[in-house]
Amino acid sequence: MLSKIRLTFLGVLSALFLFSEVQAQSSASTYSALGIGEFNYSGLTHNQAMGGLGISFGTAWNPNVVNPALSTRNTVFNFQAALNYKRINAQTNVETSQVDGGGLSYIAMSFPFKSGKFGGGMGLNQITSVNYRLVVGSDVSGAANVDANNFIEGDGGISEAYLNFGYVLAKNLSIGVTGSYLFGSTIRSNQLTLTNDNDNVVGNRTEYYERLTVSDVGFKAGAHYYFPISATGNLHLGAIYQSLGDVRGTAYAKLAAFGQASDPDSDGDLIANNEPGSVYIPNRLGFGVSYEKSNKYVIGFEGQYQDFNQYRSFLGEETLLKEAVKIGLGIQITPNYLAIDNALKRATYRFGLEYQQTPYALNQTNVNDVGINFGASVPVNQLSLVNFAVKVGRRGTLDNGLIREDYVNFTLGFSLNDNSWFYKRPFE
Repeated sequence: MLSKIRLTFLGVLSALFLFSEVQAQSSASTYSALGIGEFNYSGLTHNQAMGGLGISFGTAWNPNVVNPALSTRNTVFNFQAALNYKRINAQTNVETSQVDGGGLSYIAMSFPFKSGKFGGGMGLNQITSVNYRLVVGSDVSGAANVDANNFIEGDGGISEAYLNFGYVLAKNLSIGVTGSYLFGSTIRSNQLTLTNDNDNVVGNRTEYYERLTVSDVGFKAGAHYYFPISATGNLHLGAIYQSLGDVRGTAYAKLAAFGQASDPDSDGDLIANNEPGSVYIPNRLGFGVSYEKSNKYVIGFEGQYQDFNQYRSFLGEETLLKEAVKIGLGIQITPNYLAIDNALKRATYRFGLEYQQTPYALNQTNVNDVGINFGASVPVNQLSLVNFAVKVGRRGTLDNGLIREDYVNFTLGFSLNDNSWFYKRPFE
């Protein structure tokens, strides 16, 4: 009976894995209009609550998508999923607007094939996300009393379906690799309307429509080593290297009358008709160090680097992108993991600080992102957990005509754990 339940459960998960549409909606940022969108550096819910930490430390109860080498620390089968919601107060020197976005954040599973020696995982995750709406008004040069009104929007992003494996190569040393199938589409449009002083439309309304669809593979390698410092204390070191490179896909772009640009058979200027090509995404490096007091607390510091000076867009447009740097400091505390009758004492609490020098630079001004993170994993039975993470932060500045975004990002998910899947029983 138990085997039948497991097979049914696996069938449901497989269907969910194959047919779930990962909505690239974790970003509602104006700055996702630049480049390929906003990159996800912060991992799963438990990583997000600690400032994105996951390179140097992992737990037995949660999958690790940041460093595949840490899948060796998983001692139970785990299924985890989460939803994401982000609310932004966007402000310029002249006006303020509130925007939001959300959806499915990720699906992840871990498999301890041989506990403490060989582990793996699979899931769906976001690489980049695009979600913005802009209204831009300006005067038309050489045309008196005529204004140009642009409504600019974008949606989509790049997602991944991944498999990862970790192996204990030597005492205290683990290595791992992640293979990803990259997929997704990004749709951008710019609708232009000319109006006179009486707000009457002048001439024809036009629309530029662009769709980029990608389909390719990528990989990530990771390593982890720890030094026992005392009977219950360990110092952890971790490193990752992610290579996406030339991500292949097709591009469609057209300039036509309002509402007609997405139709390849309508009149207009067809710029690209599902032409093959690629977008170059630079390699990412990450390093981390953390100290663990077993079953008590963890404190860690990690950094990641990606040089977007090397970025190349699909259609060859000039992009003013720079180096991206992320630094995170995180703390995890478990008051009493043996407090079976007190879920709050047995829960794990997390706090973090996160700083990002984003790759965006406008008007010779870098766009930085600073946030405070916190969250928890609260047990709902002997093994399973409810996870949440909150980030309160600020991105950008009002200087030099830029946009400042004050935001709150909330992620809520759950973990279903089973410690009997990969262990032999003396009786069945």
